[in-house]
Amino acid sequence: MLVYEMKMQGTENQYRKLDSAIRTGRSVRNSIIRAWIDGQVKSRNDAYKYCTVLAYNRLFPWAKQLNSMARQAHAERAWAAIERFYRNCKAQVKGKKGFPKFKKYLLRASVEYKTSGWKLSEDRRYLTFTDGFAAGTFKLWGTRDLHFYQLNQIKRVRVVRRHDGYYAQFLIDHTRVESKLPTGKKLGLDVGLNHFYTDSEGEKVDNPRFLRKGEGKIKKLQRR
Repeated sequence: MLVYEMKMQGTENQYRKLDSAIRTGRSVRNSIIRAWIDGQVKSRNDAYKYCTVLAYNRLFPWAKQLNSMARQAHAERAWAAIERFYRNCKAQVKGKKGFPKFKKYLLRASVEYKTSGWKLSEDRRYLTFTDGFAAGTFKLWGTRDLHFYQLNQIKRVRVVRRHDGYYAQFLIDHTRVESKLPTGKKLGLDVGLNHFYTDSEGEKVDNPRFLRKGEGKIKKLQRR
């Protein structure tokens, strides 16, 4: 898949709703890890079923606000961590085996939606969330052009919180096909200091020495 990332612009109230969605997704993942430790979840299908249990549990009324497919996405995250632990144990990896940990911090956290719970505008510049948190519409900033792909090619939308704002990552189902005919020739490259590289045919390319050329300009700018 291709991953295109764009920054989201909204209001403080909208950002707080995104925080609630991120906390809920993290809570779903942690709850499934706890259920696995307690022996209630033993397979991926059990993890999916446990999402429904959380949605209708009176102790977790906020879980139902998160889109059902988003809950499943976080169940997949939890089970991926469990499978990685099983795989390391089976391979007898030395040291720590990567026992699944509970996620605690909100910074650099994310919430992931599948094919529902969000909607893109026709010009691909606005993203609207339609789940129970009702975060509303965000303007997208970035250099990527989503017009090259159909909406059914966007399989997932992930909202990531960083120190400088909120970002939307679009996971696009796309297969790159490059048809190149082999020439049958081989070429060896040796990278050095005196020369940028020397190939096996004896051709040499001088080192551009960008730092040496730019030192004078750097000194002037620093003094300024």
